[in-house]
Amino acid sequence: MNKKRLLRKKAVDLRTKGYTYSEIQKKLGIRIAKSKLSYWCNKVILPGWYKSKVDKINKNSLKKARLIALDINKIKREKYLSLLKEKNSHLIKKIDVSQQKLLLSVLYLGEGAKYGRSSTLSLGSSSAFIIKFYLKLLKNCYFIDDSKFRVRIQCRFDQNIRKLEDYWEKVTKIDRKQFYPTYIDKRTQGKPTLKKDYMGVCTIHYFSKEIQIELIFLADAIIKKII
Repeated sequence: MNKKRLLRKKAVDLRTKGYTYSEIQKKLGIRIAKSKLSYWCNKVILPGWYKSKVDKINKNSLKKARLIALDINKIKREKYLSLLKEKNSHLIKKIDVSQQKLLLSVLYLGEGAKYGRSSTLSLGSSSAFIIKFYLKLLKNCYFIDDSKFRVRIQCRFDQNIRKLEDYWEKVTKIDRKQFYPTYIDKRTQGKPTLKKDYMGVCTIHYFSKEIQIELIFLADAIIKKII
């Protein structure tokens, strides 16, 4: 039997055992066109489990492709963020106290309590980042008396109140004695919290109607100037 016939016989035998064309090439240690393998093996009756095997291979291949795509997207995102940082770094360096006050006013306009609804400066968020940012801007722009702060936490029925209060005390660095009783939303009873990292909403109150009025005035002035 010549080499070509021997090679064909080996390929057919492997195919009969349920080997894929890629596995056959690897097993034989030679690259053979899949069209040729298909021709050689066109009369082979495959094992009953072969389809399940191929489905599993395809599933794993799809999983690998997704992981590769995620890696590629991550690299693209990192490059994009790097370009944004380079493009805008000069703007960050120029932020002085007066510009911070403008940022604070716009933040308060979006997240804070407005006229008529509160006699205090009040801003709430579920984001620790926003709360820290707000407190930092507030202290950079105004002379702040820490004793005038009050904190109110709003949470879902199934959440651990002590854990939430510990968390927001660390975030705000405001004494626990200045926390109002935590408000539990009774409408959420029987509805499990799906987001495990959800730590409720923290509202920072500060007894200063004057700062509230000034911030809203500044935000309105900015908007009117732009539009």
